[in-house]
Amino acid sequence: MVQKEAKARIKINKLLEVSGWRFFDSKDEKANIKLEANVKIEELGDDFEKTKNGFIDFLLLGKNKKPLAVLEAKSEDKHPLSAKEQARRYANSENARFVILSNGNIHYLWDLKTGDPNQVTSFPTEEDLNHKNKFTPNPEAIVKEKIETDYIVLTQKPDYNNDPKYLDDEKQVSYIKENQLKFLRPYQINAVTHLQEAVKNKKNRFLFEMATGTGKTLVSAAICKLFLRTENVNRILFLVDRIELENQAWKNLNLMLKNDFIVKIYKENKDDWMKADIVISTVQSLMVSDKYKEIFSPTDFDLIISDEAHRSIGGNSRAVFEYFVGYKLGLTATPKDYIKNLDDKDIFNMDPRKWELRQLRDTYKTFGCETGDPTFRYSLLEGVKDGYLVNPLAVDARTDITTELLAEKGYAIVTENEEGKKEEKVYIHKDFEKKFFSEETNETFCRTFIENAQRDPITEEIGKTIIFCVSQDHAAKITNMLNKLATKLFPEKYTSDFAIQITSLVDSAQQMAMNFANNNLNGHTKFKEDYNSSKTRVCVTVGMMTTGYDCEDLLNICLMRPIFSPTDFVQIKGRGTRTFKFSFKKKNELGEIEEDIKSKNTFKLFDFFGNCEYFEKKFNYGQFLKLPPMSSKKKNEVDVMIVRDKEYENYNQDPLKQYLESKIGIEGMKIDRKLFESFSEKIRKNTFIVSKVNEREYEEAEEYIKNNILDKPKEFYTLDKLRKALKLNRRLSLREILEYIFGKIKQLKNKDELMEDEIQKFVITNKINENEIKYYYLIKEFFKAYLTDKELQEIMETKEYQRLATNPIFNMKEFKELKEWNGGPEFIVNYIKDYVPINKFLQC
Repeated sequence: MVQKEAKARIKINKLLEVSGWRFFDSKDEKANIKLEANVKIEELGDDFEKTKNGFIDFLLLGKNKKPLAVLEAKSEDKHPLSAKEQARRYANSENARFVILSNGNIHYLWDLKTGDPNQVTSFPTEEDLNHKNKFTPNPEAIVKEKIETDYIVLTQKPDYNNDPKYLDDEKQVSYIKENQLKFLRPYQINAVTHLQEAVKNKKNRFLFEMATGTGKTLVSAAICKLFLRTENVNRILFLVDRIELENQAWKNLNLMLKNDFIVKIYKENKDDWMKADIVISTVQSLMVSDKYKEIFSPTDFDLIISDEAHRSIGGNSRAVFEYFVGYKLGLTATPKDYIKNLDDKDIFNMDPRKWELRQLRDTYKTFGCETGDPTFRYSLLEGVKDGYLVNPLAVDARTDITTELLAEKGYAIVTENEEGKKEEKVYIHKDFEKKFFSEETNETFCRTFIENAQRDPITEEIGKTIIFCVSQDHAAKITNMLNKLATKLFPEKYTSDFAIQITSLVDSAQQMAMNFANNNLNGHTKFKEDYNSSKTRVCVTVGMMTTGYDCEDLLNICLMRPIFSPTDFVQIKGRGTRTFKFSFKKKNELGEIEEDIKSKNTFKLFDFFGNCEYFEKKFNYGQFLKLPPMSSKKKNEVDVMIVRDKEYENYNQDPLKQYLESKIGIEGMKIDRKLFESFSEKIRKNTFIVSKVNEREYEEAEEYIKNNILDKPKEFYTLDKLRKALKLNRRLSLREILEYIFGKIKQLKNKDELMEDEIQKFVITNKINENEIKYYYLIKEFFKAYLTDKELQEIMETKEYQRLATNPIFNMKEFKELKEWNGGPEFIVNYIKDYVPINKFLQC
């Protein structure tokens, strides 16, 4: 025991020296360091300073000789946290704000004013503690901060709501666009309020699971402003996992927050990053030689945001994330549901897909979401239902060869071995462009795409497209084939720049990807003068543009490779789900400017390897996951150049055998909706529940489910999870679920459908006559707005009608028009209070 205590003391002394503290060790007989007036540590050994609550191991003093921290040392075989309460008493008795708990190997830093101890990898310096001592966070301010639609806009342009152009209904849209004003959508406000609620409940780790295209960066900006404005953080670290995302994050955060806060990229501001309020960095750049430990102190950042969290803090990268003390927010677009039954015994670091799934699971655990419920969730299906995202038109296109490659038997060929004997070799889809090569198949892919691609609605040229290939060699071949076809089909429009290869080995690939998104890759289109769209129509890649790449006007995605990872499939599909309005201004015959506007309602997902079918029908969501054998890619590699001897190369023509277009309905793909079935099956198999439902004794059935099925280990079914699985944007009762499972009701109506029912009841009850029909639209819109918008409810309650000038749901002009109706808005409000169960329409 004595030996373990001595080892711990030696290690702690060294750590204190490294951290810059000067001290005297009374137990070291050889010590010749004399205590001076500016000594920063006094170690008092067995006879050290006696407080009324016990004895202190180390008392860390500042230059003013006032206590800064208590360091409680334990032997190596004891966990530091075992001394937590003892150290708290010591710190309180000495009026010290900070506690360090250490056994020489594991260390915790505890700010008694902010909550729980946080594990650190090194001791803080005196400067660190002095800095934090001047900073007193107030979590209550986070909770009380009011978040409205213009929360970010008030930073961008504080006086926007007094600008005549904004107040002019005809000019408002163009004003918002010209000034790039970022209004928060209802679900984005909901995300922030969920975090506020978590802070209220003493949480300091949060996870947002939001579908690609729903504005995670805008929500991040709101979170940054919330913490900085309420003075709960001094500085924020924003971590990304790719260089292109680093630049993109800076561009967006700076656009939204630059008037109030300083945003910097670390690598471009290595000497003055301390002046920034928000520092952006790739996690990889900080990991090189553990650079983050040399550059930063654990207390330099009070909030760490991890974009695409399951990638940016996966594996060893998590060390960077955990190094810092403070609030932690993770962002991900990838749902966890499909890995709920992953067998830990079947996970090996060498398989990149299994590695990825473990990263995703560990991400939820990192943020305290072991059950799979994040702090806030907004799915693709919810985005489509709410009109913020679009679903794809899936194209299943297969050639003769790929049809056989995808079949269970595979594609068989007969060859002669060295002895002249014939032998059969069988290839499957994962061998394409690795062992099995076919130029004819690639040419069929390219022709099929060009002949069927979704066109730009303004110019009718091929819509902007991303093609995902097997390897960089494959990408180079596809790019060349497409450019040759474009030269023939569109004379004088392109000069071998219809398609561009964007992979990691291509110079300036990241800049080209940005130019493509900004519609100036190789200049502008030649199909219509002054139309803002890129001349290059197709980017051919392998893995560079799978995550975090924003290109709203993308109209086609081509999968010219098989995909086995649900995460990759969700991310790639997400590149096309954003909505967009194509517009072109031109003069009419009278010389007046007219604007032609076309909305993006869908995009085409060209699938040449049955990936959609695989994730819809073949991927096993409920059983232990068994993935195809691993490729030669290591877990952290992207765009690997694959060089192999060709086992077989096909020279015969490979015509298209199947071309099927399938519009993805509002119910989405199976990968997006597979949540409710297991619960439903469990209920139907339970004889007690079945008997009670048949006897219409619903209360007993509900009570049984609450006591024996809901919130139990393994599945952890909850009403909220079931509601989300059913994609309902309202509160749901257990009675409704039972009636739906047993066919008593055919449909569970969503919020909009229920609102329509209530509006019809109102119209019928109040007999709107022919003279009042012109008010029907306003009545309907106000009715819906009042049910769903808390701000409007508050305005009507307080009669602060001037606030309608900035309300995006129901504005002042509409309110004044509705006042002319006999009943007026107040009549509708009173009706709703008396007859409508408003809680049913609350967003959950």
